[in-house]
Amino acid sequence: MTERELEREVRQLLESHWDDARGYCVPNPATYPHLWLWDSCFHAIIWAHLGDDRAVRELDATLAGQLASGLVPHMRYGGRRADSWLGPLEHTSSITQPPMFGHAAKVLNSLGFAPSEQTLDRARRGLDWLWNSRRTDEGLIYIVHPWEGGNDHSPRWDDFGAPGRTPDDYSRPARTAWNKARVHDITFAADGSAKWSSSFVVCPAAFNAYVAFNLAELGDLLGDAELTARAEQLSEAIDFHLWDEREQLWSDLPIVGGGPSARFPTSDAAMPALVTADRGKAEAALRQLGDPVRFGAPYGPANVARSNVAYDPQTYWRGPAWPPLNYLFWLAARRWQFDGVATRLVTESVDGALQSGWAEYWNPENGAGLGAAPQTWTGLVIALCPRSEGVIER
Repeated sequence: MTERELEREVRQLLESHWDDARGYCVPNPATYPHLWLWDSCFHAIIWAHLGDDRAVRELDATLAGQLASGLVPHMRYGGRRADSWLGPLEHTSSITQPPMFGHAAKVLNSLGFAPSEQTLDRARRGLDWLWNSRRTDEGLIYIVHPWEGGNDHSPRWDDFGAPGRTPDDYSRPARTAWNKARVHDITFAADGSAKWSSSFVVCPAAFNAYVAFNLAELGDLLGDAELTARAEQLSEAIDFHLWDEREQLWSDLPIVGGGPSARFPTSDAAMPALVTADRGKAEAALRQLGDPVRFGAPYGPANVARSNVAYDPQTYWRGPAWPPLNYLFWLAARRWQFDGVATRLVTESVDGALQSGWAEYWNPENGAGLGAAPQTWTGLVIALCPRSEGVIER
């Protein structure tokens, strides 16, 4: 397949999910009919790589639901309210998600799609809110619901009581019931933003890396020294408090609930390679993405170490490969000039997208599609491929 052919497929994918009246793509009309925060940030990036000014509209829509406090909700409901257990608000959820809007804004600007001043201001206020309202004494950022971390049912949540230790207790109803209970344990601010939880508070390594990365990206775009300094400060805290010498990865820090599962070997534990200043740590973590004993798989990286007894390549967050994680791993590999890792990630991501039918995630062993299909964020593969008439090897 040529890169132009790939570009045509990605454009068709996004256009088939585009809602012009609302100004954004729904990830999957049947399964995900609303706007999700980091999904739409990725959509904006895809649109920009396609040379389409819908990139700006999608990023605008992502931040348009921002609450008075500054929290950017993880969902904006599309025309109808979602389940009421997502919080007290009528039009949005009350929790957040990885704040990928700083990176999205920088990518758009670099490709000739300048975000509006209003959107840039909202992006900064969103990062301000995380910094001022969700920071621990250790200088780390905490989340109060599993969905905020992006890795909804990670094995790292097992010691919080999350279902998933066996396939039998990992049904969708069991997961939904557990998540409902987590929302009931949250306390909310006057504007509806989630503040704290009596059962689930944790500083995830990956989420902290996402915050630091987006602080750095937006700081660079705006020439904002304060954001840049915050990114460096958070990165140092991640290395100091979360590095796990035994696993050669970063681990999570439970605050309320949790236990040893916080050190479970998952691929997203390599995400601080996006921001760390320590080359040794970055190399040790990124090297594992291609190691077949760890995360390296034909359509990988697998989300759980393949040598771990809990590895299940077919089960949600217990082993499959995820397109947005691959994209972020690729950025980290390029940052450290790990050309071999970066090249492999491009090949695996394109192969997985095509083999899976543009699925939400896929089996890293054989590329079989899992979750919703087609899913728009899988179009991120276009960001990994330069614009030329080269052939993508399969």
